Amino acid sequence: MTPLDRFARLRATQETAWQMAPAIRAIYKRAGMTPADLRTAQDMTRLPVTSKDELLALQRSHPPFGGFLAARVEDIAHIFVSPGPLNEPHLRSDRDGHGFARVFQIAGVGPGDRVLNTWSYHLVPAGLLLDQGIVACGATVIPAGTGGAELQAKIVLDLGVTCICASTAFFMTLVETLEGLGHELPRAWKVRSALLGGEMGDWMGKRRRLEERYGIRTFSTYATGDFGLIGYEQMGQEGYAIHEDRLVQICDPVTGLPVAAGTPGQIVVTTLSPGWPLIRFGTGDVACALETGDDGCVSRIGQIQGRVGQAVKAREIFIYPRQLEELAIRIPGVRAAQAVITCPGNREEVTLRLAVEPSARRDSLAQTVAQEFQTLSRLKPDHFEWLTADALAAETVLVVDRKSGT
Repeated sequence: MTPLDRFARLRATQETAWQMAPAIRAIYKRAGMTPADLRTAQDMTRLPVTSKDELLALQRSHPPFGGFLAARVEDIAHIFVSPGPLNEPHLRSDRDGHGFARVFQIAGVGPGDRVLNTWSYHLVPAGLLLDQGIVACGATVIPAGTGGAELQAKIVLDLGVTCICASTAFFMTLVETLEGLGHELPRAWKVRSALLGGEMGDWMGKRRRLEERYGIRTFSTYATGDFGLIGYEQMGQEGYAIHEDRLVQICDPVTGLPVAAGTPGQIVVTTLSPGWPLIRFGTGDVACALETGDDGCVSRIGQIQGRVGQAVKAREIFIYPRQLEELAIRIPGVRAAQAVITCPGNREEVTLRLAVEPSARRDSLAQTVAQEFQTLSRLKPDHFEWLTADALAAETVLVVDRKSGT
């Protein structure tokens, strides 16, 4: 697709959005523009970056989609509810899992392969989008979802699984479970490849060690619930190649303007896909541009370096400060809450530090807090730490990342 073709598609998608999505129309009006003005990447920078917090606020004030839906309600096949909560429509016209079929095709997964998909199918998009991508490339899906390591390990052998989709931590749990049951890997299984979720730290080194130890090839993606696939790995090349249906810029998180190549910045994405036509949406993820295309948009990004702001990932789900604030608001007896994420082994753990009233009954409060936190974040807390009512000051960081042990 040529640069002219991509911007022609963008104008067409955004023209429909202008007509159907009042939030999109408002973005253009604030910039004094219309979709017809979008001819180059430079033109896009005249539009403001929309943050996830702004999208969440708009969805609360204008439910359920915040004025961003540019499709008929009957065109929606699924509504995903990601942590926040954030409502994300998935149209019937999408047959390849928001681009995930491309990932499996490049990785050599196709007819005859049996893929164990251990990502969640519950409300969030990961499990189902991967499922659709696997089916679209001709392979067979085993929709395992999360948890149940012993059962899933048995399935790997009994069904002759050839590819595993999992977080890196859960993949390691699976192989440790199999080895603990006395199976010699890789001799005992048929697994040839694994799509692994990313981690901070020396993740690439960990992948290389897994490949050597277990006789597999690993691959990964850069994807979000808002867009599905954004970038994918190509053999022998660094970072992630950007899907042609996504226009990516690496921008200063304060000004929203593109930064120089090699400079870390926020990944800002515009989609060419209709229906949920987010434009200049700030993902909150930080990376560097490795290559830029002829149209001025980034064509390859480096590994993800972290998050803008204070959100911290635990077990592939981001925990946001506002969720801790909401927890304290919702539960009588809790004055303030803080989440501390650690990784003592292969599994990331969440400890909730709770500043509670002296009269609070901790046993009953723990159950209530656990249920409410799981409702807000989709994560079950592993530990509780009880603090005096004034222990957490107003300026306390609400989500603390101690996965590296510091």
